[in-house]
Amino acid sequence: MATHLLAIDQGTTGTTALVMAQDGRTLGRATLEFPQHFPEPGWVEHEPEEIWSSVLGALAEALKNAGVAGTDIAAIGITNQRETTLLWERATGRSVHRAIVWQDRRTSERCAELKAEGASDSVRRATGLVLDPYFSGTKLEWLLDHVPGARARAEAGELCFGTVDSYLVFRLGGGAASGPHLTDVTNASRTLLMHLERRAWDAEMCRLLRVPQAILPRIVASAARVAVTRGVPGLPDGVPIAGLAGDQHAALFGQACFGVGDAKCTYGTGAFLLVNTGARPVQSRAGLLSTVAWQVGDEIAYALEGSVFIAGAAVQWLRDGLGIIRSAAEIEPLARSVDSSGGVAFVPALAGLGAPYWDAEARGIVTGITRGTTRAHLARATLEAIALQVDDVLTAMQADLGQPISRLRVDGGAAANDLLMQLQSDFSAISVERPTELESTARGAAMLAGVGVGLFPTPTAAAGICRLDRTFTAELKTSDRTQFRARWEEAVSRARSVKTG
Repeated sequence: MATHLLAIDQGTTGTTALVMAQDGRTLGRATLEFPQHFPEPGWVEHEPEEIWSSVLGALAEALKNAGVAGTDIAAIGITNQRETTLLWERATGRSVHRAIVWQDRRTSERCAELKAEGASDSVRRATGLVLDPYFSGTKLEWLLDHVPGARARAEAGELCFGTVDSYLVFRLGGGAASGPHLTDVTNASRTLLMHLERRAWDAEMCRLLRVPQAILPRIVASAARVAVTRGVPGLPDGVPIAGLAGDQHAALFGQACFGVGDAKCTYGTGAFLLVNTGARPVQSRAGLLSTVAWQVGDEIAYALEGSVFIAGAAVQWLRDGLGIIRSAAEIEPLARSVDSSGGVAFVPALAGLGAPYWDAEARGIVTGITRGTTRAHLARATLEAIALQVDDVLTAMQADLGQPISRLRVDGGAAANDLLMQLQSDFSAISVERPTELESTARGAAMLAGVGVGLFPTPTAAAGICRLDRTFTAELKTSDRTQFRARWEEAVSRARSVKTG
């Protein structure tokens, strides 16, 4: 009997495939990158065939590295870059345009038009989201308007819309006319087209964005047998595809954040925080997004989400922009070489400020520099800034929840930085729990697939494979924490007052 799980983590710059044993051991993994396309300033595209090739290549290499055959795979879980938008022919599987990536800003003017027309409140009430080119809906509208003949073909039912999960299931399930056309509820909740509470495509949102419902995929649960493989190199026909979730949702599940108030933060280029809000969505009053966390069978969990635009990217700026470190790994020993940041505060608003400020005009700023300031002080101030930005989001989450968050589970590359994790615990007065494996996104997809085929009878049983590496507890005195917050808030205020041009 096959008992291994295959996770496909399809990300923005590459695809990772991971083969996991039922006890949680990673048996083999592989990552393949693919090209990014920038046809105009602010536009970001992916070639769907290049995404598919990276999936097949990573899948084959991961199986080889694990020393297992395709027949040993009990189920497949897929997690993916969210909001990236694809449009393809139902009969052939051929894309009619490159995928428009979540980072793409080409629909900024359209979002501004919709806001001017007064659509913001109805969008927030129905979807839990804000009008922003980040989400899929306006990208899809753009494709229908700009690809010759696309709108007429869509209305005739000849085209399929999907996010990356939907496209991969279509291809894994045989492609062309036989390919299953579906998406999971987490990815659907990021399109601007799904009603958050009904978990169904919303007719009003489709009218607003001029999207014919004939092109929309069927919405399914995150853990369930939704399709099987057909004609996939390296895999036999009939392997169940049983786990689907957007990347941040998969990480929340992979961190076993199953209770109301359980929160996780993924530290990458940015920092992405989600907190489980239970069986009903919470409408944020503090600039956060309401979204689906996952659906297992008929049981639904919702989440609040806040995004910090610049986290690890601030360290990259120290390396590439200022040249004060040669590698990202150098920042921790450099920051530890001083006892404090010496009064320096750095607000890394290098791409504006995300939640809870949502200030696109804010600009990066460093305050408190003296003649004695060194690169070590700036390095420590950078780690403090990452932790303080995350604390801003945690504070907003607690206000929306109406209850404290007592622990934060962490993943992503920067979570390996012990000093950053200790600073996070200190500034947020919270326990920070780090797992032994930081790839919670792929692990979450595998866990969902295991639940979907019954290898794990419940999510709680799946959580048994999660193991903690270390727990960080707060050591900072309350008076010192208050002083840090005051200095940070003053620096943020200055960053928001800076004008360019």
